[in-house]
Amino acid sequence: MKPSEIRDLKIEEIDTKLADAREELMNLRFQQVSGQLTDASRLRFVRRDIARMMTIAGERKAEVEGEA
Repeated sequence: MKPSEIRDLKIEEIDTKLADAREELMNLRFQQVSGQLTDASRLRFVRRDIARMMTIAGERKAEVEGEA
């Protein structure tokens, strides 16, 4: 997911997608340990998406706190 796509989402939507991505990462890790993972590069992409979402969510929350 590109940063511009994430920035277009509301904070609630980002939180939902973040939870989904974390669940996917957990499932990918289980697959890797059990030897069922066929595309190991998917782990890297999911971790980066999580980092992007966390960064943008943090920026949004800082903006809201700064305004108050």
